[in-house]
Amino acid sequence: MKNDKIIEMDMGTSVSENIGTVCLGIESSCDETSAAIVDSNRNILAHIIYSQIPEHQKYGGVVPELAARAHILAIDTVIRQTLERANMTINDIDVVAATAGPGLIGGVLIGWMAATGIAQSTGKPLIAVNHLEGHALVPRLAAATADNSAAPVAVDFPYLLMLASGGHCQILLVRGVGKYELIGQTLDDSAGEAFDKVSKMLGLGYPGGPIVDRRAALGNPRAFDFPRPLCDKPGCDFSFSGIKTAARTFLSKTDAPYSDEFINDFCASFQASVVDCIINRLGHAMKSAAVINAKPKTLVVAGGVAKNSAIRAAMEDLAKKHNMIFAAPPMNLCTDNGAMIAWAGLENYRIGNIVREPIAPRPRWPLTEL
Repeated sequence: MKNDKIIEMDMGTSVSENIGTVCLGIESSCDETSAAIVDSNRNILAHIIYSQIPEHQKYGGVVPELAARAHILAIDTVIRQTLERANMTINDIDVVAATAGPGLIGGVLIGWMAATGIAQSTGKPLIAVNHLEGHALVPRLAAATADNSAAPVAVDFPYLLMLASGGHCQILLVRGVGKYELIGQTLDDSAGEAFDKVSKMLGLGYPGGPIVDRRAALGNPRAFDFPRPLCDKPGCDFSFSGIKTAARTFLSKTDAPYSDEFINDFCASFQASVVDCIINRLGHAMKSAAVINAKPKTLVVAGGVAKNSAIRAAMEDLAKKHNMIFAAPPMNLCTDNGAMIAWAGLENYRIGNIVREPIAPRPRWPLTEL
């Protein structure tokens, strides 16, 4: 592993002189090996991400066995460099946290074993973090408006969360740490999966979400008529497979190679349909009894798809219409990262959720089971 080429060092918020409880967080659930040191006063003291994207691009998606092998090669270096970056030793750490699921089990096991070894050898408390809870809580560590130009937004419980990534798409009422009420979810594909597959159909590469977003900004969102599944139905569940199928059917009747104008318009039209579905379902969620009774003041988007500029802007507009505050993590905390695991570890440590007996990492671990 050539550290100078594939280790991305990413510092977050500025460090204050007031450093609270310090947590080392480790994330290895998919195709990023990441570690971060975060304190209870929301300071990111160090943060390193080793991305495996170059290794998976030629396959058009993540290959689980290759991902696990890459985690094995990277994990020690990432943890060591994170400590060095913070000018700390393991003795300066108060709590150790790691993703214990859901995710690709090979990768999850590697990060969890590393965290378990550190905790057992040092006597530090160990926190098993649900990967989805990492995404759900990271806006409480750092959040801003859609354009990231305003002052940081404070995200207090309860809040309404749109959690969207390559594997998940859910609307959740977040009442507190470990307290999640499912309002709606995808019935088939996730939004992130739909973006990746349309990008692959067009030959644009992997990961597809950022590429489609960039091309969509150059196109006409009304050039092609994509379906809006379930938007004429009650409820808050999503369905994205119909949009993906419509894209494949249309492209099968269109001769390649595609012009830049065609690709831009196609991406813009596809993205517009996804955004419309998300806003429609969120609008229904805001009218649900659970949300009305909880009276959340903040509408939050998190997960990898939270980087999408059109989704962020549309959700900010929706929040304004409902007199809510809109919040999203900064771009560098949307995709999988160690800082979100460290912060979720601190949030759980605060309420006493410490591993006291051996546990088995889980490839599936719904938030509602917390």
